[in-house]
Amino acid sequence: MNPLPPSSKIILEILCTDGAMTHKDIVSKSHCSPRTVRYALKKLKENKLLVEKMNFRDMRQIIYQFRKTPLLESERKSCEV
Repeated sequence: MNPLPPSSKIILEILCTDGAMTHKDIVSKSHCSPRTVRYALKKLKENKLLVEKMNFRDMRQIIYQFRKTPLLESERKSCEV
């Protein structure tokens, strides 16, 4: 696993403490640029630390959430933080 960039660590901390959010919510909460947030979310998805859900109020948006469920042993080895 590649180490996470600082922006990913900030966003992971925000999602852990504040719960699920949209991209727009994460941008306003983290004070990072939208491009930085997209990159950080991409890295978190690659490391399987993030769950994406559809926003049923607005199907154009995705809700991002920290993965709380335990990973399989094979996934855990590749996702150690």
